[in-house]
Amino acid sequence: MKDLRKLSLPEIQTCLQDIGEKPFRAKQIYSWLWQKSAHKIADMTDLSKALRQKLEEQFEINPLTTDQAQKSADGTIKFGFRLFDQNLVEGVLIPTETRMTACVSSQVGCSLTCKFCATGYMDRKRNLEAGEIYDQVVAIDRAAQASYGIPLSNIVFMGMGEPLLNYANVLKSIEHITSPEGLQMSPKRITLSTAGVGKMIKKLGDDAVRFNLALSLHAANDEKRNKIMPINETNNLAVLGEALRYFYDKTGNQLTFEYIVFDNFNDTLEDATELWRFAKKLPVKINIIEYNPIQEADFKNTDADKLTAFAGFLESKNIVVNIRRSRGKDIDAACGQLAIKENKTVEV
Repeated sequence: MKDLRKLSLPEIQTCLQDIGEKPFRAKQIYSWLWQKSAHKIADMTDLSKALRQKLEEQFEINPLTTDQAQKSADGTIKFGFRLFDQNLVEGVLIPTETRMTACVSSQVGCSLTCKFCATGYMDRKRNLEAGEIYDQVVAIDRAAQASYGIPLSNIVFMGMGEPLLNYANVLKSIEHITSPEGLQMSPKRITLSTAGVGKMIKKLGDDAVRFNLALSLHAANDEKRNKIMPINETNNLAVLGEALRYFYDKTGNQLTFEYIVFDNFNDTLEDATELWRFAKKLPVKINIIEYNPIQEADFKNTDADKLTAFAGFLESKNIVVNIRRSRGKDIDAACGQLAIKENKTVEV
């Protein structure tokens, strides 16, 4: 049977007409799916039993469920989400004093093989459906309210997978999260992070998206970036710079560069100068991210003095710099650490 959540509102209206029901019922069904987050047709209690039965004969809802949950010493919560086909993905709730952020996944695994990222050492099994991405947000929001009494304030597409290689489902999920017929969250509170797919960054501009964009950069030198991010061989810095300018000119949306400073790889003042030269062409802020070790790679964090000098140089050039400290490292929930590890469920 077809997943009911794959139907648009007009398609639901057509379906109702085909089975002899009033098309206005479609809005009630759509509300149950995307505002009330119903996982069962039987729960749609303002529909007649007869209509619910007709729907159940043709459709199902394939929900995501929480299979595992771990709470870090710093309050971060990592979730293992079970999909209808038994695949697992991970999502993270990151609480701070000023915001409550959900980090969500867009693919089961990843195909980009970035050398510093645990997900990059997994095979990409499939793209997530829009409803599965949406379900992560709902589940993490409920956990935020249950654990902290505060709803989500922000969403980042920085979990497992490359969002721009699941373009249609990611944008459809954001539509359901932000629309008046959905969760009604502000798109300005959403950031999509990409390893850099130039033509899809331009497509975001053509589609006039309203959310923010972050580039996972980590080197402003093609030779170095090729070594740690193979996607750079087909989407080099010149391609990305042009695509980002196009995106900004079309949307005016916030741009961010994410930059992990690795010890003795990309942490010198020469590296900082290359980053400044690339960044100054765009209205961009830079998030310097602490490296989170993984078993598959032997990268290390730069030392504190080099980090201070690196950030100080950029700031001296009037670049906005934020140094992001990792959250959830003790449960492998920090940036770059997401990879499925089962049988770690705890109460949260």
